[in-house]
Amino acid sequence: MNIVVDSGNTYSKIGWFSGDQLLRYKTRLTFDMLVAEVRASDVSHLLFSSVSHEADEFRALIQPNVPVLTLDSDTPVPIEKEYGTPATLGADRIAAAVGAAGLFPEEDLVVIDMGTCITYDYVDRQGRFQGGIISPGMRMRFMAMHSFTQRLPLIEPEAAPELIGKSTRHAMLSGVMNGLTAEINGLVEAYRAHSPGSRVVLCGGDVPFFESLLKPPIFVVPELVLIGLNRILQHNVSKQKE
Repeated sequence: MNIVVDSGNTYSKIGWFSGDQLLRYKTRLTFDMLVAEVRASDVSHLLFSSVSHEADEFRALIQPNVPVLTLDSDTPVPIEKEYGTPATLGADRIAAAVGAAGLFPEEDLVVIDMGTCITYDYVDRQGRFQGGIISPGMRMRFMAMHSFTQRLPLIEPEAAPELIGKSTRHAMLSGVMNGLTAEINGLVEAYRAHSPGSRVVLCGGDVPFFESLLKPPIFVVPELVLIGLNRILQHNVSKQKE
């Protein structure tokens, strides 16, 4: 069994795979919970992707015989990177792109990941990551209005409200929720003008707020990053056997 780990600043996500099949996954794990999950698993190979923990720290806490691949800018991946600064390319962005290219081969793809930031990346039908757009995410926008003003409250997201807010709270909700909907739909149109026929693939934790508001066709793949991490792991394991 293969395991892939996506460890963020606060929480981690883990997925268990048999070949290409995602058997199960868990989210919102602390680092200690993550280590416990791995130690309780029968692991053949493991890929560790993290922005907050060193791989050596992780290796020291799990089974000593588990081969651990660390995802960084030098890790071979099964798509090409035509990006000017590959060392700065986020692991989540490349993993989502790899996942989408594996699910929809030989297609032009717009991969949208709605997390802390929203990324809109373009992968062409030759399997080349061309780059894209990074934009503030939903909660970041709510936090920014609260942090950079004296009186605006910090509010929690809700389903998109009426366009014209009748209170400060509703006006803020409209600005973020309706504004983001307009942004996503507008950028998708721009990408489709750039590359007619592109398939749009959507993932990320904030997708449920917007899925029904976006112009079809859009394909939602909630665990796209885990799927991409597993494909990267398989790619490297097969290279080691050559």
